[in-house]
Amino acid sequence: MSEKKALLSVQGLTVNFFSAKGIVRAVQDVSFSIAKGQMLAVVGESGCGKTATALSIMRLIPADQGKVLAGRVIFQGLDLLRLSEPQMRHIRGNEIAMIFQEAATSLNPVQIVGRQIAECIRTHKNKNSDEAWAEAVQLLTRVGIAKAERRARQYPHELSGGMQQRVMIAMAVSCGPRLLIADEPTTGLDMTVQSEILDLLDGLRAQYAMSVLLITHDVGIVAERADEVAVMYASRIVEVADSQRLLTKPLHPYTKGLVQSQPRLSMSARRLYTIPGTVADPIDFPAGCKFHPRCRIGCIDKRCQTEEPILREIQPGRCVACWYAPGKEKPTRAINIGIKHGG
Repeated sequence: MSEKKALLSVQGLTVNFFSAKGIVRAVQDVSFSIAKGQMLAVVGESGCGKTATALSIMRLIPADQGKVLAGRVIFQGLDLLRLSEPQMRHIRGNEIAMIFQEAATSLNPVQIVGRQIAECIRTHKNKNSDEAWAEAVQLLTRVGIAKAERRARQYPHELSGGMQQRVMIAMAVSCGPRLLIADEPTTGLDMTVQSEILDLLDGLRAQYAMSVLLITHDVGIVAERADEVAVMYASRIVEVADSQRLLTKPLHPYTKGLVQSQPRLSMSARRLYTIPGTVADPIDFPAGCKFHPRCRIGCIDKRCQTEEPILREIQPGRCVACWYAPGKEKPTRAINIGIKHGG
């Protein structure tokens, strides 16, 4: 997909955080693109760099905690990393909105939820208090909250987890953004509410013609939701494909582990597959392929232990970073996702 057709194009993004133990290499040379109306899911275990990527796009990494070292984030022709803060403030919440993890901690505990939504509307849509309040109540109704007028006058702690998440979604779509970043939007919710929230996102995506960047650790969520999937491990993208191909025939050993570890009704507890070990330490990554200490296919030579594989195109729109994945190597720095979903 050409960059002109991409709503968002992330190119070679590299982000470090600072800690008392040393430099945390959170994101390394990450590239992807999202077309209008497309849903791209970024999947991986906690600590692999998914949220850091999203925060970098939104320019929400505090200067005293981390820094974008390299890369470009092109949104509708503008490099977000080069904009002034006033320019970015106009885009943030208006053109690009984000649903953060843990709605209970993201909402202001001392302000009623309706006022929090109305504040977003007043900030970006130049409406007075009464107009903003009326629109906030309409949004709560639209996201499936009954008795919206009464709920709008309640504080976050008076709402269930599912309702809190719906409030966050109402706030995120209040200005009709072109891109919605949903960071683990179903964390802490039971399965029924998870499905309702994801159905709601699908409906709003269609209603507003939004693109969605869905961040999750749950491969099962993306099966029927995402158009494309990018699997992230230890700061890098290791596999990219459309959701059907990736879930039915994963190529990277890490992706295979994620897919196989999903519980199924036909599976007994003793047969549940697990990926051995833990996510690589971003302060002290292993040499070579970062996944090789956990890899179950085994390294038949020292290449995996000494040389890091690059993301290479195996088939059109199908990319993988593994020395032993099938296909002719086509090294590339910027893998574009969403070929068939251009808007």
